[in-house]
Amino acid sequence: MVPMLSQNGICYAFIVRIPKCNYVDKLIELIIQQRKNYEILMERKVSVFFVYGEPPSFQVMRMLLFLAPFLSLPPLGKVWIVTSHWDFESLSVQKIWDIQAFHGTISFSVHSNQPLGFQKFIQGVRPSWAKGDGFIQDFWEQAFSCSLKSNEEEEKENKICTGKEKMENIPGVLFEMDMTGHSYNVYNAVYAVAHALHVMYMHSFKYRTMEEGRKLTVQNIQPWQVHHFLSRVIFNNSAREIVHFDGNGEMVASFDVTNWMMFSNGSVMRVKVGRLEPQAPAGKELTIHDDQIVWHQSFNQALPVSICNDNCYPGYSRKKKEGERFCCYDCARCPEGKISHQKDMDACVSCPEDQYPSNSQTECIPKILDHLSYKETLGIILAITAISFSLITSLVLGTFMKHKDTPIVKANNETLTCILLISLLLCFLCSLLFIGQPGKIICLFRQITFGIIFSVALSSVLAKTITVVLAFMATKPGSRMRKWVGKGLANSIVLSCSFIQAGICALWLFTSPPFPDRDMHTVHGKIILECNEGSAIMFYCVLGYIGFLAIVSLVVAFLARRLPDSFNEAKFITFSMLVFCSVWITFIPTYLSTKGKYMVAVEIFSILSSSAGLLGCIFFPKCYIIVLRPELNNREILIRRK
Repeated sequence: MVPMLSQNGICYAFIVRIPKCNYVDKLIELIIQQRKNYEILMERKVSVFFVYGEPPSFQVMRMLLFLAPFLSLPPLGKVWIVTSHWDFESLSVQKIWDIQAFHGTISFSVHSNQPLGFQKFIQGVRPSWAKGDGFIQDFWEQAFSCSLKSNEEEEKENKICTGKEKMENIPGVLFEMDMTGHSYNVYNAVYAVAHALHVMYMHSFKYRTMEEGRKLTVQNIQPWQVHHFLSRVIFNNSAREIVHFDGNGEMVASFDVTNWMMFSNGSVMRVKVGRLEPQAPAGKELTIHDDQIVWHQSFNQALPVSICNDNCYPGYSRKKKEGERFCCYDCARCPEGKISHQKDMDACVSCPEDQYPSNSQTECIPKILDHLSYKETLGIILAITAISFSLITSLVLGTFMKHKDTPIVKANNETLTCILLISLLLCFLCSLLFIGQPGKIICLFRQITFGIIFSVALSSVLAKTITVVLAFMATKPGSRMRKWVGKGLANSIVLSCSFIQAGICALWLFTSPPFPDRDMHTVHGKIILECNEGSAIMFYCVLGYIGFLAIVSLVVAFLARRLPDSFNEAKFITFSMLVFCSVWITFIPTYLSTKGKYMVAVEIFSILSSSAGLLGCIFFPKCYIIVLRPELNNREILIRRK
């Protein structure tokens, strides 16, 4: 039984073996020895006893329970689960003993039924039926505590049996009025052999010649001859049940799950609360009606619980106790990210990638798809800001194109100014690529477009700064720098610096291009739709090159900041580069410390703020003179300024 218990998740608290005993004196000695076992039964927090034994074992248990009050032992209120071999039959001396300790017992009994006329037959049994049958006479005397003998000595000691006593008055522990499973099997066996002999006789009558004209007699039949016919027998008995054998020659039988009820007057009642049919389909062999079971009075009809600790409910898992059996355990809370959705789970389980544990850690909840979209407040604000700055940039570009013949526009290299303004316009618009659900095409060109456009803008700023320095140096008498002053140098600076960035981006696309991805783990309860950069090294190379151009522009502009104002916009470029570098220096730690869609928002904010810094610091002073102070926009005034 022990391996079977373990396979089904049941562990035992103790095992008590009661040795066999055939004599009364040894039986009493045995019961005294079993006192320690009785104390074990009481000390343990056990509600269920499983008993594997035969009728003598029951008699020993009855005697132990009978002597318990005399040995100052408390009564037992347990659930008894017994096998089909166990039978609640008692010795005649035990018929007045209380049997209610076994009330509510559950047993697997051999299936039985009541053949037609059996009750009437039992009620009509009399000891005078079979004068040579000592069994009925001995049973009668013990059951009714009387004597069938009529000598004077017996009359003085015992009362005389009338022979008309009613068997239904005998306590159930001594005799049951219903046919038991064992008797039902004997009943079916007799009829099965009778049918087999009948078939055998008919077969022999038809196909064999009787020796010397005599008919076949039972005495001439050997047991092995009957078996062949017995395995093919099928008939209905008087209880209207089919009796037949399977392919192995074994009788097709079932077991009844019986609930025993013991009453104070000694009567016993069996109630069938289920059935075990080995031939039934897998999973349907055992049927039990829980609501029909009557438990021992000590449980107050509540479902008996026989465990050494409480169950571990969902959200917890079992944690083994050192030195204890596997049924005894502690309950440990599931670790973060795992759940348990059933009672007494051995280990918590992880949710699928697209789901996350609930707060109670009892179920998995589908994750929400999340990305920076135009439908949320943050996305709307950033989109409106980008469009607003692009309109302002377009307005500035239109103003410069309208006043291209004025001295202040000419003094600042008209071509570089247009390139810078157009690149700033595209910088503001490229930030819109970062808003919305990322797709394959958008992910492919999002960072590359940003990198190339910003490189063009910074190359233009660098070209403007170098042009200012060379223009000032060319004004000195005998300077050789005049041959370098012109549109050719500025254009070559813009093209060469931009092509280097374009080469880095092309290498990025060929080696490990960006692609749409799902981040399952960064943000709890959400699936972040994002663009995977493919190669983080190439991404930081693009940013690093932009930073390099910004630092070079800042250094050159800073060195040229003290040149005369008539030729100089280096001060504005210096300030704009300070703003640009400050934004992107703070971008890196901020970008790495944020998660999900807020990483995208940080990059958009950096693009907008750095572009706005270039636009405001470089072009706001010029627009102020062109629009609001046109009288200052003439050659004489510019020449007279320091």
